[in-house]
Amino acid sequence: MPATAHHPDMAPMKPDFSARSADIAQARSSRAGIQEPVAGPVLQPGLTCWRTERAKRVAVLIDGADYFLAARAAMERARQSILLVGWDIDPRMRLDPDSPETLGRFLARLMCGRPGLHVRALKWDMPFPIALDHPHEPLERLDHDTGPRLNARLDGELPVGAAQHQKLLVIDDALAFCGGIDFSFDRWDTSEHRDDDPRRLCPNGRPYAPRHDVMMMVDGDAASALSELARERWRCATGETLEPCPPPDTDRPDQDPWPDCPLPDCARPVLTDARIGISRTMPATGDLAAIRESEALTFAAIAAAKRTIYLENQYFASARVAAALARRLAEPDGPEVVLVVSMESPSWFDRMAMDTPRSVALRRLREADRFGRLRAMTPVTEQGGRVIVHSKVVAVDGRLLRIGSSNLNNRSMGYDSECDLTIEAPREAGPERDRAEAAIMGVRNRLLAEHMGIDQTRLEMEIQATGSLVGAIGRLCRHSGRRLADLPAVDPSLTEQAFAALRIADPDDPEEAWAPWKRLPPRPRSALRAAATALLTVGLAAGVWSAIRTERAKARPPRD
Repeated sequence: MPATAHHPDMAPMKPDFSARSADIAQARSSRAGIQEPVAGPVLQPGLTCWRTERAKRVAVLIDGADYFLAARAAMERARQSILLVGWDIDPRMRLDPDSPETLGRFLARLMCGRPGLHVRALKWDMPFPIALDHPHEPLERLDHDTGPRLNARLDGELPVGAAQHQKLLVIDDALAFCGGIDFSFDRWDTSEHRDDDPRRLCPNGRPYAPRHDVMMMVDGDAASALSELARERWRCATGETLEPCPPPDTDRPDQDPWPDCPLPDCARPVLTDARIGISRTMPATGDLAAIRESEALTFAAIAAAKRTIYLENQYFASARVAAALARRLAEPDGPEVVLVVSMESPSWFDRMAMDTPRSVALRRLREADRFGRLRAMTPVTEQGGRVIVHSKVVAVDGRLLRIGSSNLNNRSMGYDSECDLTIEAPREAGPERDRAEAAIMGVRNRLLAEHMGIDQTRLEMEIQATGSLVGAIGRLCRHSGRRLADLPAVDPSLTEQAFAALRIADPDDPEEAWAPWKRLPPRPRSALRAAATALLTVGLAAGVWSAIRTERAKARPPRD
């Protein structure tokens, strides 16, 4: 295997320099969180995206049950290649919980029945202790027990500590899925998010909590571009160069890659003949500069908003994203901001590393919200249980919809590998723009209606009546049953603020990953800087003392 990872050697398309210089300055200044008005297209190849390509059909798949149904149907049509790239890939999971067939057996069955089919699965080589909950052994056993046409590998070629976080499924280089869902054991759930669904079980029989997530499915040139990205990730991790698949003859129904399944989203794509932006994050390695297109897109989208910014995300831990949103909230005529996140992260480590800075970020938004345009909310089940929000969605007005793997934390800006797909409505008036705007707002409203436990049409009528997304939410929010509940306002202590400033486990790039002192607040914020410095010093001292005690214990002679 190669010693270091390499960025895709596919050169980005030349940026359109006819756009206003402010647009380009916005993308280049995104790392500092600087905002300038975006007058031209948000999608700028080489800046906010790698490239834009046409998709003949686009579908948005909400929650794991629908995604796995569509993915299964699509893989059953595969003729040459199935390529999975994920944070986690667990062969023990079941695409259909009512069937005893696991993912591993399903893939092996497909391969055995089709002599020309090759199956490849690439999972992040996650370190201890994460691997305790997501073990590598099942995937390694699948690779060992199947023939040479089914290859499963671990991706350990990013900088130490950085995660392979892209979630891609590419079939015959002609159909591709991208979003927030891994082929992991606890990702399946329906959009009802029932409190005690007996089908939500881990391989050991333990039930897991309701989970919300989103994927996008595309075909055409957009899928072909994602196949290039996935094949390059495979080459980086394994050293093997994969040849592209011959294009299908789309005039032949048996070669149409689009899944034939009963889902309305497959039968009626949300858009046809749409331009899709592909944005990436990749940390710097060796002589190769970092790729931070998804970060630039985040800030450009916030700057472009006129009426509404809708965000769903697993995390909301980026101080720079919070600052950008706070500036928009402080504008007298700025956009409304609706944020949907989990009540709290499911693991104790994420609660420490991500929820603590979230409380600081939310306080900043609330302090900036002088005009009452902010709602920070969390979905609740029928019996008042919590729903884990794992989706990564940005919807701006009827202008832009992004679905991908990027979280609103620092890691996703420049430390982990990420991939996001974006629909942007054309700026020119006409039927294409009308269709795109309707699709973007339709997906946003569908997501909100699911969380609120109401009919989408009712929500849209209320938005039209009030002229306000926040106003409609306020009128329709329920106090019991399935609903969106306001996140409690928490005043973080100085210690919590210092912890958030140090961004434990959430570095911005490899350079600062192992140098936490570089994350200290600037000197003018003396109290916070002093608290962060004290916290860092205590942590380092504890680490050194723990190492000394360990060495002393090793040197101590054993007792009789």
